[in-house]
Amino acid sequence: MLTNSHAPTLKAVSSKFLPPTDAKARVSQWMKQLQDEITQALSDLDGVGKFQEDAWERPEGGGGRSRVLREGKIFEQAGVNFSEVWGSHLPKSILDQRPEAEGHKFYATGTSLVLHPRNPYVPTVHLNYRYFEAGPVWWFGGGADLTPYYPFAEDAAHFHQTLKQACDQHHDEYYPVFKRWCDEYFYLKHRNETRGVGGLFFDYQDGQGALYRGPNPNGPAADYSDKVGVVEQRTWEDLFAFIQGCGRAFLPAYAPIVERRDGIEYGDRERNFQLYRRGRYVEFNLVYDRGTIFGLQTNGRTESILMSLPPLVRWEYGYQPEPNSPEAELYETFLKPQDWINWTPIH
Repeated sequence: MLTNSHAPTLKAVSSKFLPPTDAKARVSQWMKQLQDEITQALSDLDGVGKFQEDAWERPEGGGGRSRVLREGKIFEQAGVNFSEVWGSHLPKSILDQRPEAEGHKFYATGTSLVLHPRNPYVPTVHLNYRYFEAGPVWWFGGGADLTPYYPFAEDAAHFHQTLKQACDQHHDEYYPVFKRWCDEYFYLKHRNETRGVGGLFFDYQDGQGALYRGPNPNGPAADYSDKVGVVEQRTWEDLFAFIQGCGRAFLPAYAPIVERRDGIEYGDRERNFQLYRRGRYVEFNLVYDRGTIFGLQTNGRTESILMSLPPLVRWEYGYQPEPNSPEAELYETFLKPQDWINWTPIH
């Protein structure tokens, strides 16, 4: 349970800050629309692969649409999922964070994706936006992050700049806090490295209190959020608009990177390194990822929950990159938090 000052707490608020009566229907409709728009754009971008859809139902309540593209021209595997589930028993992973939700029926919906390109010079990418209600408790969460295998600073800068533009349309402090939170969340403690170059991550956004609602009161995200202080109350409509803006920013943030890198030739060395680094993705998703934990604890569809895992991967004992190599640059610079917004090319 969170015990620090950043822990979200339930407060008595006016009806202005409660969800509208049609909140679930509106968010669900938009999440499906986001899935539709992204899968269509990715199909067009790939040019060969097509998404296959599996509609599924959850016995306890709810279901979803899992769409997976396999063996495409660009994407070795791409999964884009929509789900909405409901029930009467909350999993421990939620109650540990929001104990005031205990005893209430819950509803959760979201769209998530993980794209694993074939070319090692094209980065893997992840997106997830979600909404949760349990009685008087509600919040939005999500984000997007980029995981390159070969280092291109201009790609990382473009990804971050596009997400920052989406954030800035809603609040000037969203990006600085949520970028730091992303660096904190997508971190493999047992490897002492970030998963990639980050992006955005946020959770428990209910329009009240501080922006950072994470477990580390002494980290950069909490420190920056403390300096910002309590942010003015934001309504459900404000946060829903923010989520929509972030979702719409995904394709402009990622598609130009794919188009720029997919034509680069590569060999066995690059492919083997990509498969090795994919192992880090597997490690994070199975050990730390809260979406995976929540899905398994709520008896979600296992195939959909684990569609984020790459189709091919390898581990190598005691791997060390060659000095002064692109692989070494990835470890030395790109797997550590950087200020990508203020990056400028060296001429």
